[in-house]
Amino acid sequence: MPTFAAIDIGSNSCRLKIAKVVAHQLRTLHEDREVTRLGASVFESGLVSPEAMAVTLRALKRFQRAVQAHGVDQIRVVATAAMREARNGAAFQAWVKAETGWTMEIISGLEEGRLIHRGVMGGEFGKPGPRVGGRILLVDLGGGSCEITLSEHKRIKETISVPLGAVRLTEEFLAEDPAPAEGLGRMRRWIGRELRRAHRRIQPAGVGLVIGTSGTAAALSEACAGGSKTSWGKKSGGRRASKPAGTVTTAAVRKLAKKIAKMSLPEREAVQGIGPRRAEIIVAGAQVFAELLESFGLAGFRYSPLGLKDGILAQMLAERDAGATAHREFEHERWESVLATARRYEVDLKHAEPVRAHAAQLFRELKALHQLPAEYESWLAAAAMLRDTGKFINHQGHHRHTQYIVSSSEIYGYTQLQRTMVSAIARYLGKSRPQPGDRALRNIPSEEHRNVHRAVVLLRLAVALNQDRASDVLRVKAKVYPKRVYLEVKPGRTGAELELWSLRKEAGYFREVIGRELLAALA
Repeated sequence: MPTFAAIDIGSNSCRLKIAKVVAHQLRTLHEDREVTRLGASVFESGLVSPEAMAVTLRALKRFQRAVQAHGVDQIRVVATAAMREARNGAAFQAWVKAETGWTMEIISGLEEGRLIHRGVMGGEFGKPGPRVGGRILLVDLGGGSCEITLSEHKRIKETISVPLGAVRLTEEFLAEDPAPAEGLGRMRRWIGRELRRAHRRIQPAGVGLVIGTSGTAAALSEACAGGSKTSWGKKSGGRRASKPAGTVTTAAVRKLAKKIAKMSLPEREAVQGIGPRRAEIIVAGAQVFAELLESFGLAGFRYSPLGLKDGILAQMLAERDAGATAHREFEHERWESVLATARRYEVDLKHAEPVRAHAAQLFRELKALHQLPAEYESWLAAAAMLRDTGKFINHQGHHRHTQYIVSSSEIYGYTQLQRTMVSAIARYLGKSRPQPGDRALRNIPSEEHRNVHRAVVLLRLAVALNQDRASDVLRVKAKVYPKRVYLEVKPGRTGAELELWSLRKEAGYFREVIGRELLAALA
């Protein structure tokens, strides 16, 4: 069974989790975490400082030793808010690659929210029961951003990322200690403004459960539980006890937020559950939680130790293990996102679906010839559904517009590289052909260019078989011979002359890429 590793390079800390697949489920083998404050300099200057880079890289090298010791088969390394905003992010990516061999992937705030949702729903809150049938609000307050996700029946209804990270707010508003009243006031006004943006997207009516993830939620949960039993200020040494399972009330969060805002750093360090490093940013984090819970009219929240790294692992399981329940959920969620993107750009799904079906059929029937990896089938299907999105901008040159839209859109379940692959496949359906220096291929590894060419050929054939005949779809059968491929087309009510003509036009490109003659005739 394969072993996976997920690394979350956050604005405040780096996290590692290693898990092994056992009976189509993940079993945790190892976890590690290091506070690196990668985002501190970014939110002030727009650049990651050399010192923050060095500290983060030291943590990654320690993680690498653990990855090697556990014989990990697949690893995914993602970075969030700090890297999204850092002007020198590419330089740090290159440094990570040079020192570890890992490709650090920078994900968007919406993708971050989706993966957190997947991670949490894979745990106790995703188990069958009355809670799952209702609406759940997930709040992940990190160092640079806060992801708020509304979930219903384990499906995302809406997600938004707002710049309310604890490190960001501390650097911007709370430079002095204890926190100055003026800075607190400005910070609360800023938080209120950003939450009003969230209110326009997130409608919390009917929410039966609020789940808080990340270090701030853990600290607040333990501190509030400890405050009801012991006096705040009793030295805990920063040691974290087991997390309380109950709900932390909004009133308790507000009371704690007010109390710690008046404390000095040493006093905050002594609060149970907070500890030395969290004490530096907990004032801002507590204010965000209190304002959010109050403004949304929520009773409180429950802490979950699951989060982004768990979502990354769940997605790796879903992609690799077709027998896992997560696989079906992942494929459904990803396809729904493709369809949502198509609708957003006014694609006629009735006309796009036959193209997708023919592309999938040709992928399977010509597999011995094209020899594309299995994942290309889903990328080809997505390209078929999204190939006309560019018409939303302009019919003239719409293939170029399609490439830009698809590569730039948020399509859940697709990494940036995968979206780039899909966009390149959908790009070359007009007169142009893929060339090594093309913009569409620039960010695709050179070893994948040959595969992109072959996927483009399949999609061009599928398009040729569908000349605006959604109500009269042709049936086709591919027969492979040693020197040629024969497409046997069964005509529809209005014949198939236009389709045969279109297929014959593709014969030259098919021969160039696949190396066989292409013949098409009526059945």
